[in-house]
Amino acid sequence: MSDMLRAPAEVKYAEELDWLESVDTGPKPFSWRLSPKMVRLFVLGSERADGLDREIAPKWFGDRSFVERSIVTLASDRGLLLIGDPGTGKSWLAELLSAAISRNSTLVVQGTAGTTEDHIKYSWNVSMVIAKGQSRASMIPSPIMTAMENGVIGRFEELTRSTSDVQDALISILSEKYVSIPELDDDNIVFAKPGFSIIATANSRDRGVNDLSSALKRRFNFVRIPVVTNKKSEAEIVRFRTEELLRRHNIELEVPPTLLDVLLQSFADLRAASASAGSDDERLESALSTAEQIGVLEDAILHSNFFGAATLTSQTLASSLVGSLARRSPEDLAILNKYWHGVIEPRSKEHSGEWTGFLEGGRQAIATLS
Repeated sequence: MSDMLRAPAEVKYAEELDWLESVDTGPKPFSWRLSPKMVRLFVLGSERADGLDREIAPKWFGDRSFVERSIVTLASDRGLLLIGDPGTGKSWLAELLSAAISRNSTLVVQGTAGTTEDHIKYSWNVSMVIAKGQSRASMIPSPIMTAMENGVIGRFEELTRSTSDVQDALISILSEKYVSIPELDDDNIVFAKPGFSIIATANSRDRGVNDLSSALKRRFNFVRIPVVTNKKSEAEIVRFRTEELLRRHNIELEVPPTLLDVLLQSFADLRAASASAGSDDERLESALSTAEQIGVLEDAILHSNFFGAATLTSQTLASSLVGSLARRSPEDLAILNKYWHGVIEPRSKEHSGEWTGFLEGGRQAIATLS
């Protein structure tokens, strides 16, 4: 893991997955490495009622029903589509499910306007084709085809970003469960082995970019991942990700709970203001997701560690928040300036403490960017 900038979930939690597999006595669908109950336990963490000899920490924070519906879908012959706003943890949940079920979360296709059928089916090694002709040896299977051949989970990120031709190619894969290779005379069909399925993700803000056809929708079970609005749940997510960051960078820096409260409250205020805004010009371009909240805190921690006194302050946190959210000038700066004067300033007078430094740090950052 020390040689990886970011280890996939099956590597990062390999020891835990090995242990869960060793004590798992539940029925396993197809070629699954863990039973559905153990998959859920790996993702959401253990409870005392589970009766395990060790604690399993939660890795995804959300409603249990979303995870259970996802697992049930993957045990059927339908694909799973996780849909929601940016930063709601769709990709992370897909990675955790793939790691627990298949011990391989890296069979991923990234959907873009440039994604082609080759990316979900196969392509050719040109030099080998010239030398020896087309054969299975000279074929380069896509991550989805590899998942089919091995009977494991394949992933498709940002499905609605890909064109209709690519989406149509998925229909036959999800319904027929095979890919034909017309260039070959023999051994020209790749059949999916039991256990194969696809987890796709889609950004709800991309609606209208490349809408899914009715035929493709029928082959997916939809699980909508909502934005986390519960402060306790959001605090757990931010704290979990922050602890991971500190371990990865070997940083010994304490995040005061009062500062975490300031961050959570600020995002809650800005979300409320965005919801009540009358036009897009009155809304921040940021989705104000939990992931962006984590990004603000990460930026502040790294800045404090490298350029500060190894202590996280409210001024640094405010500067990071303004720098991260002010993406449009002058629109976003005007919105943040209004928020600082209309909300943060009165709050700092009423509560003082961390809010006073937060007020000053934000003012300086806005003035600098203006």
